[in-house]
Amino acid sequence: MQPRETTDTVIIGAGVIGLAIARELAPSRSVVLLEQESRFGEHLSSRNSEVIHAGLYYPPDSLKARLCLRGNALLYQYCQEQQIPYQQCGKLIVASQGQQEALDNLYRNAMESGATGLHRCNPSWLRQQEPWLQASEALLSEHSGILNSHAFLSRLAQEAEGQHALLCYRHRVQRIDCGPGDFLLQVESDDTTFELRCQHLINAAGLHAVPLLKDCNGFPAEKIPEQRLARGNYFSLSGGSPTRRLIYPLPEADGLGIHLTVDLAGHARFGPDVEWIKHRDYQVNTARLPQFEEAIRRYWPSLNTDRLTPAYAGIRPKLFMEGEPYRDFLIQGEKEHGIKGMINLLGIESPGLTAALAIAEDIANHG
Repeated sequence: MQPRETTDTVIIGAGVIGLAIARELAPSRSVVLLEQESRFGEHLSSRNSEVIHAGLYYPPDSLKARLCLRGNALLYQYCQEQQIPYQQCGKLIVASQGQQEALDNLYRNAMESGATGLHRCNPSWLRQQEPWLQASEALLSEHSGILNSHAFLSRLAQEAEGQHALLCYRHRVQRIDCGPGDFLLQVESDDTTFELRCQHLINAAGLHAVPLLKDCNGFPAEKIPEQRLARGNYFSLSGGSPTRRLIYPLPEADGLGIHLTVDLAGHARFGPDVEWIKHRDYQVNTARLPQFEEAIRRYWPSLNTDRLTPAYAGIRPKLFMEGEPYRDFLIQGEKEHGIKGMINLLGIESPGLTAALAIAEDIANHG
């Protein structure tokens, strides 16, 4: 084994959260970011809808609500300053016949959370604006949008390295021995294994964040939540999109429903669904196509299903506590687990891309 190296702060995981935190912390301390893949953002950060969320769905007192709203403002500002391609295209959440009460509840929740730029849309407005769309009513969110997520991640990485953060790809953390303000990591890189010591440890490993805690000697086992995997399949729409807006049905228990999103080139795709899986597998499950067709036809009855082709799949980490779903972000610091200097970011799925800069801001302020 190679000799030990020492640094102030180690971040595990170069997804959008890890990169945003590295960029935020690097000006004031020495930062090493360890990523097991050969490049940044290979999992959650690159396999999503690239949507800038506006904080409509989450309980007003939740981390998701606060960090999504703050992240939305920071992200639009960052895209403008850094010339990252984006479009504030707006989102329609559509209600079918009999769903008005659910739409009312969503609107009320969004307002209580502090969301702005919301408008109720009646059938005549919808017929004029989106004649292809079948809905009895809709909620328009002005502050929802899309961005080029790769350009966003790339710029975060450049800025972090510009502030002398050390980004180490193909570096897998095998084991962590942790004590108060003192962490010893065993790291494997290519054919070498070495030890790295730090005072501050930030676990932003995405899908691997919970499993990593099981290889953490000294971390209280009762503070490790159960993590299950939900694959989200996506199907592309060939030819032109019927809209330039985002079109969402009302949310479901474990997701936001099979929605239509457009990319910056104007191409449309549908997804994600929620498919529970045991092991990580990014293969699109084409057997889910009939469920997609049924879901899409609720708001687009004239869809020609021959236009749907498999696109890609993402996997979201879903947390459970005592067998019950835990639907918020779980950010554990010393107050939660008792170990000084350690922060775990667990269950960071949607709206993690939107919230990334706000999460980094919080970590810098309170970490």
